[in-house]
Amino acid sequence: MELHQLRYFVAVAEARHFTKAARGLRIAQPSVSRGIRVLEEELGTTLFHRMKGNVALTSAGEVLLPWARRVIADVDGAALEVRELGDLRRGRLAVGATPSLTTTLLPPALARFHERFAAIDLVLHEAGSRDLVGELEQGVLDVALVILPLRHEVLETTPLLREELVVAAAPDHPLASRSRIAIADLKGVPLVMFRDGYDLRASTLTACRRAGFDPTFALEGGEMDGVLRLAAAGLGVAVVPSLVIDAAARGLKAVRLSEPLTRVIGFANRRDRPLSRGAREFVDIVRALVRGREWLRARPPGLVVLETRS
Repeated sequence: MELHQLRYFVAVAEARHFTKAARGLRIAQPSVSRGIRVLEEELGTTLFHRMKGNVALTSAGEVLLPWARRVIADVDGAALEVRELGDLRRGRLAVGATPSLTTTLLPPALARFHERFAAIDLVLHEAGSRDLVGELEQGVLDVALVILPLRHEVLETTPLLREELVVAAAPDHPLASRSRIAIADLKGVPLVMFRDGYDLRASTLTACRRAGFDPTFALEGGEMDGVLRLAAAGLGVAVVPSLVIDAAARGLKAVRLSEPLTRVIGFANRRDRPLSRGAREFVDIVRALVRGREWLRARPPGLVVLETRS
């Protein structure tokens, strides 16, 4: 099994087409077909169902795909680290973050990184923690800011900060006049709910059920920006990170919970692959910003910086 065969395999799996994969690889289509055929012979099984106009992965192909992606990512990461030669004159950094952080902490962090290392190509993936974990595992991301705790044998994590979850309500909502409410006060109150895959959805559902009720949905399936806008429009209230209320700047009132719900945000990366120098510089920039707090336009309630050894 050779590296170029795995590259061909991943390209075909993603394009679902031999010719399109070859075009993306900038090589002749027969070379791709031959490489895949040799790989299948070596493995003793077919990797694709060949159909007119496209292809689909077989069960064996589905098993091989995440492994192939990890091998390619590891090799490319090693090559990049060698090419960098410690001076960060070129390279690529792929960062992942949850939506609440892409509107608050990430913009100044990425701007500062780009100012210092303009030759490094930056890629940002915004998604829920569950999706980010999958991208880290596959080697798509170098480092991500996710919700902890995270138990995963392939990944290691480092806590960064702890923040409260608050109830976001329009100023004229009956709950907006209160300084604190209990989770039980949300019984029967329409909620604007995040889509499946958001940790906030799971946290809200768990808290409501522990209080003895199933929440009422005004709408579910939203992304962060949409949830905030819908809550500001009065469709319902939403349980959101305290960080996003000021960043949203849409007239939302943050109502604290009498029994606070908190979450820990931290870094995650592949345990078996050391962070590149670019990733280490990014982590240091984020830590410095969090300590300095200059990225905050207002101090959210319950925000605690978690000091850890680098």
